[in-house]
Parts: sequence; structure tokens; C-alpha cells
Amino acid sequence: MNQKIKILYFSATGTTEKIVSGIADKLSENMAVKVSDIIDFTLPSNRSEPLLFSESDVVIIGVPVYAGRVPNVLLNYLKAIKGNGAFAIAVVVYGNRNYDDALVELKDILESGKFKVIAGGAFIGEHSFSETLAKNRPDEKDMTIASDFADEIYEKVFNQKIFKPIIVKGNSPYRNYYRPINKDGIPVDIRRVKPKTNGNCTGCKLCVKVCPMGSIDSDDTSRLNGICIKCGACIKKCPVQAKYYDDEDYLRHKKELEIEFKERKEPELFI
Repeated sequence: MNQKIKILYFSATGTTEKIVSGIADKLSENMAVKVSDIIDFTLPSNRSEPLLFSESDVVIIGVPVYAGRVPNVLLNYLKAIKGNGAFAIAVVVYGNRNYDDALVELKDILESGKFKVIAGGAFIGEHSFSETLAKNRPDEKDMTIASDFADEIYEKVFNQKIFKPIIVKGNSPYRNYYRPINKDGIPVDIRRVKPKTNGNCTGCKLCVKVCPMGSIDSDDTSRLNGICIKCGACIKKCPVQAKYYDDEDYLRHKKELEIEFKERKEPELFI
């Protein structure tokens, strides 16, 4: 077996990274080959050059779900990746609401880049808005499912040599991006909402380093010089809880998500 296993992910708070790495580790064990490349394209500096793969590559690609879709800020980068016949395992990670059309969208992007998509999975990670919605997920149960998923991929694809195109859940054309509503039932746009900084800030500038858009000002961390995608990195990784949101519509939406979608959802797999 001459395949090379490579992993590729966007993971602002580590949830997507954990799932993709778990799948890769077990597949690596089954195939008796090491993971040859780990490509973390979370930070803007790692999205500056398009990637090229080959027929000998098995690429596990993971992205978070934003508003039921692949994050639109990643579309140009993902569409520029050339698979050249490489096998791909498409993974999306969502915060226990719904992954809507994100998985089929990612699959379509990969296939348009000449990947052979042999499997797909929708997993759950702690919601980027919340510390209670899908708290601490992916957890042990999720990681067991990820490991079993890798076993199934190995058995059906690499052991039995069955390379059938997969069908995943989703719509074509894709649904519009999910939008929250305000107290009057009117859809609201929270894309312009930005995090605030309180007096706890020590100036460590960790938030500057982890922002996937490179938007936080390095001289004044309370300022944003670009967009905020509400990934949660600056809030969840701040050692002194200095970052927060105070927008009324955002907070209302966050609370609604925590109440309406508190029941545990399980990963969905397609091979």
C-alpha cells in the first residue's frame, strides 16, 4: 500500500482538529502508514498558497459549520485546492444545531477540485458561541465513533477496494445561510457584531495570534481591523476572560440555541 495520509483542517477552537486527527490516527494504524502531512489552515498565513495533491494521497479534510454551510470566508481557498485524483474524507463539525447543507457543499467543492470523495461525516463540537451547548464535545463517545468510522473506511475502501461515489445528506441548490430572528420574529444579521474587551485584559496578545481572520489589532487588542466570524477563538482561548459579546441580538440567539438544541445529537456518517 503506497498511499500517504494527509490531514487538512480549519479549527479555531480545536474541535474540528480533534475529530480529523482521530480519524487520521486510526486510519494510519489500519493502513500501517504514518500521517505524512498536517495542514492547519486556520490562520490567514496558512491560506496564502493553493494546495496540490496526487493520486497516492488520502486527505482527511475538516471544516466547521457556520450558519448551516461551509464558512464563506473559506470558499475561495477550498476551491483552489487541486485533488488530482486523491481520495478525500469530508468532515464537517457543528455545534449541535444542524449541519444543514455544509457536508454536501464540502463534498461538491472537493469533487470539483478532482478529489474522489470516499466518505463523509458530520460530527458535533462545542458551539463556538457557547460554553454549555455541546459542552466539551467531541467527547469520548464521539472519538470512539470517529475511530470506528476510520475502521469502516479502511474495510470498505482500502481492504475491499470498493470506490463507489458517496451520497450525503443535503440540498441542491443549497439553502441560504441560517439567520437568527429578533424578539419580533424578524431575521437579523449578526455578521457585523464584534467582540468587546473588558478590564481583565493583560495585553498578552494571544487573541491577536489566534484570530483566523487576522483582524485583532496588535497594538490595541480592543480594536478590530477586519471582520469577525464569531469563531470563538479569542473568547475561549483568553486566559483571563477579557473578550465578550454584548450585542442584544447575538446574545438572544445564543440563549435560544442553548435552550432549543440542548438535546444531544450524534454524528452522521456516509461511506
